[in-house]
Amino acid sequence: MTHDLHVHRFGPAGPIQVLAIHGLTGHGRRWRALSEQHLPEFAVAAPDLIGHGRSSWSAPWTMDANVAALATLVENDADGPVVVVGHSFGGAIALHLAATCPDLVSGVALLDPAIGLDGQWMREIADSMLASPDYPDRDEARAEKFGGSWADVDPAELDEDLDEHLIALPNGRYGWRICVPAMMSYWSELARDIVLPHNGTPTTLVRALWTDPPYVSAELIDALSGRLGADFTLVDVECQHMVPHAKPAETAKVIRDLLER
Repeated sequence: MTHDLHVHRFGPAGPIQVLAIHGLTGHGRRWRALSEQHLPEFAVAAPDLIGHGRSSWSAPWTMDANVAALATLVENDADGPVVVVGHSFGGAIALHLAATCPDLVSGVALLDPAIGLDGQWMREIADSMLASPDYPDRDEARAEKFGGSWADVDPAELDEDLDEHLIALPNGRYGWRICVPAMMSYWSELARDIVLPHNGTPTTLVRALWTDPPYVSAELIDALSGRLGADFTLVDVECQHMVPHAKPAETAKVIRDLLER
């Protein structure tokens, strides 16, 4: 099945140079501030993933379906391989894209990626989300974000995120612009085995030191270092999980370095 992706574009018109992949329950417009304020000279494509935002919500909801849709996007909108930037679940998809379609990927930036995670942990997160998928009002949705992984993000950026992504539901409550059944499938996908880029693919992993419990495992770091050698770089930043929003300048430097290689 072919999925239609809604794509947010930033920077100059023309062939894309960067593919930016958001995290689970997110959306592509989250890359606006980073792109416009820190990487304005580069053409960035930031799609809503399947089951997210304004993209297709049709099944299958898998890593592989997203990789296929993203590969088509790069083939159609770029004039060669691109730097792929992935945050959290987007980092897992970036790794799968690099492993599956190495000719489309010139470098990979992994921002606190979530891959190869514990299956029981993922089941508990999915159970919690299924039990409480929405909010009585905007204030509670905002409080949950600001009291958690968005605690060190500019509040104005959080409000912009709510404007884009929080919608009124038929039941009178409020929820994210996502397909909840798809999210259940994706929590399972995060427990899949780690995959790695091909040899010679410059890859930088940005680890958020305040993510607790951590998503980035020693197994992932060792595997990337063992596969890529000098082409692998680990960067530690002191922030919560929302790396591109909490540390935009540091994130932009990682992306710019990959683009200039």
